[in-house]
Parts: sequence; structure tokens; C-alpha cells
Amino acid sequence: MSERKPLLVIAAGGTGGHMFPAQALAEVMLRRGWRVKLSTDARGARYVGGFPHSTEIEQVSSSTFARGGILNKLLVPFHVLGGVIGASLRMMRDKPSIVVGFGGYPTIPALSAAWLLRLPRMIHEQNGVLGRVNRVFSKKVDAVACGMWPTDLPEGVEGVHVGNPVRAAVLEREGAGYIPPGDYPMSVLVIGGSQGARALSDVVPPAIASLPMELLRNVRVSHQAREEDGERVASFYAENGIDADVEPFFRDVPRRMSEAQLVISRAGASSVADISIIGRPSILIPYPYAAADHQNANARGLAQAGAAVVIPESKLGVEVLAEQIESILTNPEGALQMAQAALSVGKPDAPGDLADMVAALAEKGRKT
Repeated sequence: MSERKPLLVIAAGGTGGHMFPAQALAEVMLRRGWRVKLSTDARGARYVGGFPHSTEIEQVSSSTFARGGILNKLLVPFHVLGGVIGASLRMMRDKPSIVVGFGGYPTIPALSAAWLLRLPRMIHEQNGVLGRVNRVFSKKVDAVACGMWPTDLPEGVEGVHVGNPVRAAVLEREGAGYIPPGDYPMSVLVIGGSQGARALSDVVPPAIASLPMELLRNVRVSHQAREEDGERVASFYAENGIDADVEPFFRDVPRRMSEAQLVISRAGASSVADISIIGRPSILIPYPYAAADHQNANARGLAQAGAAVVIPESKLGVEVLAEQIESILTNPEGALQMAQAALSVGKPDAPGDLADMVAALAEKGRKT
């Protein structure tokens, strides 16, 4: 009887920032002959369609102190305890070789159970500042992999810089040929993430509409807007004669990014990683309410390389943004330099490097 394939349990939830690197790791580990089980919550479940079909998906009920009334907050510890007991029982049955957390609520029961059962365990932090859940577990895991460098880590915790792993669909477009802006159809991709996209929906459409007509007639827009903003954003573009595709979620961001002359985005870790792998000029508007201002830290690498213009939200206005869009789309040589600079920041080996780290830690645990 052949030996059973080793099992990796991945815990990630909440946003694409946690889910996309988790998907990248799942893709590599499955190719290497591992079994992969994903533990996620209802918010994370929106992203599971991109995971390989052979990934086993387990949805856990989310519980957070940040939402709900007083009764909900009082019940949170009991929900968490129930989640830890459930995860422990499943792990005693499944016997995973290693548990990897990417942040979000599902990381809490999964890593707590792994700690109780003394299983090999690690976290991957996408941002330059540890998220709340990862900060709690950073001293209770065997290794901390970091997407940005340097990462602000608690005293006594050492991190390994592997970069932010991107999905296979992004890697397939690594360094995709860039067509500099010119007197022909040009694409602008606007992506805002699940949080804070409203500011982009408020400012980007009028900024594009105010561009000189000789430039505007060549511009087409892909704008990812929240559902509650989508109708007014689409109507604005239509009323101003702008060719725009407005959706709450693009499942083909890598394709749209590879076709874009310019990306306007928040500075979420996954968006920054995608921009640096595909190689595109960008205007980044860090989300000002991100924990410990981590989006500002995320934007630093592209900005310092000369690949991105960073506009703080406090200075974001229609005129300011329009000026930056125009300066990039009317300077083909500068735009090409920005695209090449973005590639210099990318870490295309991140998925494999993280997978190597996971396999080495699992092997070490197997021998002890």
C-alpha cells in the first residue's frame, strides 16, 4: 500500500489580500503532490472559485469582536473556543503535516489547534506590518514568512523574506509586453479592494472625465467598484461618453492588468505584488485606515523604484489625480520606464520559496 500524500492545512479568510497568496501556495503544493485543505470563512469563500478543484474547502463560522452588538461580543470567546475544539478534532482525524495561517479569523482556530497538538505551524504576513491575528500568533509558530521587507515584527520574532506569492494566472503574465501609451486605444484599470473603494469611485471617474479630449477619446476603463457604488459609477462614465466596464469583482484581473497602460489602485499587498510581477505603471492611493498604516508601507517599494506615483488620500482630489493620469498617459517613454521599474521590485519566485519553506518545516516536524 502506497504511503498517503502529506496534508497541508491552509487557514485564511476575510479579504483577497489573505486569500490570493493562500491560493498561490495551494497551487504549488498540489503540483508537488501534496493534499491541501483550506479553512476559510464566509468572506473568504467568495474567493475559493480560483483555487484548484482538488483543494478541500472547509468553511468555518466567523466570529469577531469588531462586529455585532454587546451580546455578540460577549459570545465571541465561546465561538472561538468552539472553533478551536472543532479544528483540534478535525486535525486529530486528518493528521496534517503542517498548518499555515495567512491572517483573517479562520487562522485563530486552526493555529490554536496546531499549537495545542504541537503540529508544525507557520504564518505568512503579506503586509509590512503584522495584522492583528498574525501578531498574536507570531510567537506561537515555528516560522514567520514575510511578503514585504522590512516587516515590523514583535521583539524576539525573526522573519524570513519570501515575498508575496502570486497566483498562477498572474505568473503566466510575468513581464507581459507593455505597450506604452500613444494615439490609440489605451486601458486604465481601477482596483480598490473590498475596503475603502468608495474614495476611488468618488474621485477616479471625474478625474478621467476631466482629461483633455484628444487623450480621453482613446481611454477605456475597467473599474472595480463596490456593489453599492457600481450603478452611479457606471452611469457617470456613460453620461460622459467614456467606454467603461464597471463590476464589483473582476475574476480576470491578471488579463486586464496585462492589457493596461496604467493601473490606479489601493496599495493592498496582493495588488502591489501583481503590479510588480506583470510590470505596469501605477498610481497608488493607500487606504488611510489600514491597521498601522500598512498600505503606505506596501507602496514604498514601487514608489522608491520609480514605478508608482503615491497619492495620500488626504491629498486626493479630482485635479491632482487627473494631472498624474495625464502625465503618465502623455509620456510613453516615462511610462515604459515605470513598467520596467515595477518588474525590478517583483519576486516571481515567491510561491516556490514559500512552498520550500513549508516543506522543510513539515519535514523537520516529521523527524522530531
